[in-house]
Amino acid sequence: MTQKSLEICFSPAIFGAHADKDAVVVVIDILRATSSICTAFANGVREIIPVATVEEAREMKGKGYLLAAERDGYILDFADFGNSPFNFTREKVGGKVVAYSTTNGTGIMKMASDCSAVVIGSYLNFDALCRWLEEQDRKVIIVCAGWKSRFSLEDAVCAGAIAEKLLESGRFEAACDSVHAATDLWKMAKGDLLGYIEKAAQRSRLRDKGLDDCIGYCHTFNVTDVIPVLRNGKLVAL
Repeated sequence: MTQKSLEICFSPAIFGAHADKDAVVVVIDILRATSSICTAFANGVREIIPVATVEEAREMKGKGYLLAAERDGYILDFADFGNSPFNFTREKVGGKVVAYSTTNGTGIMKMASDCSAVVIGSYLNFDALCRWLEEQDRKVIIVCAGWKSRFSLEDAVCAGAIAEKLLESGRFEAACDSVHAATDLWKMAKGDLLGYIEKAAQRSRLRDKGLDDCIGYCHTFNVTDVIPVLRNGKLVAL
């Protein structure tokens, strides 16, 4: 068995240095976009259409789509709801198509769309995601959505958790120093994950805005086996 390369990209701003059309890209934005997307699919959403800009979000709303959209944590004034995973209930999104736009998470999906596959990762679908990645026999690039192109601690820690699991399978080899850095962060954090994440800047941003009720949930393992995948510009359940 030939080991496949595993890379971690800590910011969308440097994705071009990692991009590989033959690789599987895993997008993670723990607080809160990819946690919300996994929750939506666990609750039966039919499709999610990621849009990168406020203008695109407004257009989608004008076309009659149910719209989840925020900037800097605040719900856009024309959106139906914002970015908390608790908004994506079965009653609200089950069987529906949702247009979705966030500060950090949705833009990278379009940037990576030329790669072999783009899937959504979080703690919520952790084991199912890792099993699927092991089966693909392809290079994997884990992309942290970060915060406005900056490094994000909570995303890096989750990337390290995924990387550790993949490396332990024996199917992958670390192809960049960011893998070692992220797995070291995970080893420091995993004994008290929520305690460690208290120092994350995004955790403070959410607290200051009264939006931190989902922190524990977003760091809960294996709530769902669903893996959202980007196909023709839309997220669907794999």
